[in-house]
Amino acid sequence: MGEPISGRCLCGAVRYHTDGPPDWTALCHCESCRRACSAPVVAWMGFQAGSVTWVGARSFYRSSPIATRGFCSTCGTQMSFESTRWPGEIHLYAVSSDTPETYTPDLHCHYGERLAWLHISDTLEKHPGTANLDQETRS
Repeated sequence: MGEPISGRCLCGAVRYHTDGPPDWTALCHCESCRRACSAPVVAWMGFQAGSVTWVGARSFYRSSPIATRGFCSTCGTQMSFESTRWPGEIHLYAVSSDTPETYTPDLHCHYGERLAWLHISDTLEKHPGTANLDQETRS
């Protein structure tokens, strides 16, 4: 994913375009992400918020005291995540991109919360949470 990325929700009412590749990528195993997507693991791409342009209106859900998730109000597709923990960043769901097959994750985060029945055999770094993933290690 070395080029700018475009993506959309299921119905196409909300689209995004980035001005370059992601700053980082990760597979997240936290309960919050799993529940938001009804999925065993969520593939993320992180960008500077100003590098993403939106077409169509997202709706927002405050999923925790520090986090807001953006979604399409027509079809319900999850589109974005923003947190005061990472000011100035926006996280996009990798499989919402127009070319999800080009996505390459850098690491696993919240691996300590993974589902016991999900067996991971890749060689990516596996972090128990995100405490040790500051700006320098995610870039």
